Amino acid sequence: MAFYEPGRPGKAEADAPKTKEEVKADIIDFVRFIIIAVIVVVVVLNFVIINATIPSGSMENTIMTGDRIIGLRLAYIRNDPKRYDIVIFRYPDNEKSLFIKRVIGLPEETVVISEGKVYILPEDADSSAVSDSELIDSPMMFEGTIMLDDSFCPETPKGGGYYDGVFRVPEGHYFMLGDNRNHSNDSRFWANKYVARDKILGKALFRYWPINKFKIFRYKGIE
Repeated sequence: MAFYEPGRPGKAEADAPKTKEEVKADIIDFVRFIIIAVIVVVVVLNFVIINATIPSGSMENTIMTGDRIIGLRLAYIRNDPKRYDIVIFRYPDNEKSLFIKRVIGLPEETVVISEGKVYILPEDADSSAVSDSELIDSPMMFEGTIMLDDSFCPETPKGGGYYDGVFRVPEGHYFMLGDNRNHSNDSRFWANKYVARDKILGKALFRYWPINKFKIFRYKGIE
């Protein structure tokens, strides 16, 4: 038995073919939906998130080659990058390329790398009268100098020993290192060694691929 509710179209009326105007309206609605969806995706990818595939092992074992990650472009709208943040930025020697590294040196800090270990001089340290070689030989000569977390993949000496150096970070810039210190093209080796604040595009939030290795990037080490 068929039921008919007054005020609703009957079967014959519901099965009636659509008019040309109705078909045209449906097509316009569909095209409008596609356009809005494309605009939303473009806005999200260009102003909200970064979807990136990792091309090298410079951040192992934190992030592996081939991993896919999501970064947040809005992370530093109000706040500045912090030490140990993993960030995506424009490579200072070729800004067409995007790099991902860990923030190590903050603006106006002096970073000393000695025998593969990383030190930060205190803010009030006057190292202008001290040579770079002296700082490398005695990185703790200033009271208040700190040695940073060495739990990443530490540098091991190669043919010519360690790649030691003294790096004085300019105002508004950052010193970057990869977690895999032996296989990372980072601030130690660039011609333009520091990353300007406005070239940092976002903060890496989590790895979503491989799906069985989903990981939120949180720093759990020590200062």
